Amino acid sequence: MPQAAAVAERSPVSTGRQPAGSDFAPLLRTVKEQGLLDRRIGWYTRTVAINALALAAVGVGMFLLGTSWWVLLLAPVLSVLCARTAFIGHDAGHSQISGNRTVGRVMGLIHGNLLLGMSSAWWNDKHNRHHANPNHIEKDPDVAADVLVWTSKQAKVRVGFRRWLTRNQAWLFFPLTLLQGVAMKVYGFQDLRRQAPRERVVEGLLLVAHLVGYVTLLLTAMPLGHAVAFAAIHQALFGLHLGLAFAPNHKGMEMPDPDGERWGHLRRQVLTSRNIRGSLATDWFLGGLNYQIEHHLFPSMPRPHLRLAQPLVRAHCASLGMPYTEAGFVDSYRQVLRHMYEVGEPLRVE
Repeated sequence: MPQAAAVAERSPVSTGRQPAGSDFAPLLRTVKEQGLLDRRIGWYTRTVAINALALAAVGVGMFLLGTSWWVLLLAPVLSVLCARTAFIGHDAGHSQISGNRTVGRVMGLIHGNLLLGMSSAWWNDKHNRHHANPNHIEKDPDVAADVLVWTSKQAKVRVGFRRWLTRNQAWLFFPLTLLQGVAMKVYGFQDLRRQAPRERVVEGLLLVAHLVGYVTLLLTAMPLGHAVAFAAIHQALFGLHLGLAFAPNHKGMEMPDPDGERWGHLRRQVLTSRNIRGSLATDWFLGGLNYQIEHHLFPSMPRPHLRLAQPLVRAHCASLGMPYTEAGFVDSYRQVLRHMYEVGEPLRVE
């Protein structure tokens, strides 16, 4: 489990309005009593097995259709399955699948490094810091100024090409997510320099194994032109799918003042997170991340229990008079894009 998230889950803290522990502790107690933190080994075993079989089936299909341009129809299917793989790796990193740290590490290496070419060590380090301080401009890497920015203060200091990006970032957001799949591979290789020697060797070898295996699969299953087109479609749609899953969770939500009151766990996680309303299809497509509030409050909670915990969390927030934010699937992206547009507004009126 990401360590910061684990500490938060074990340490009831306040929203700043009542003594420490008084706001979160009753909710945590209820969730534990209902067994919602108990792991679902059977559910995850089926999920991993079905995903592996589906990936294998697509691989077979690539060889059967490789000489025809019809093979490109499998690229979107593979992108969806790769997103499923990423969700499994995410859950493993949070100890949702197993409480054994070694098992979680191995599953993260298989589903992240080997199958996706995405460093699990890089992801866990970044994700730990995000969970510990979501939307904190100085501590959450997900809102650090990079290609995109998330506050007016970040926007004001942009110059050159980055200034143009910020000015138009709302329009460029979804096109940029098409590059996210490739970018995450690059970040993984760059992160090897940060890692301890032993970890670096394991992570690096698996990242290289993925790259070699992916290229070999494409070039042996189909002609070069087909392979290039297949890889472009697959990686672009994979990045878009991840963007659709992660973008609406926090963007445009409250951002703690670095110099202001220190927020407790409940307030820090609830006020900075947005849930996405929907059906079981939404749960599947977004990998359970549509229950972002519940996931942040209880990061080790198995994915199928998030839906069950939602009424408890919503009622608890209502009893405290604390906002609990939910939005429809389309409206959530509208809110994110509106926030990005407003952040870049000063640069468009100069």
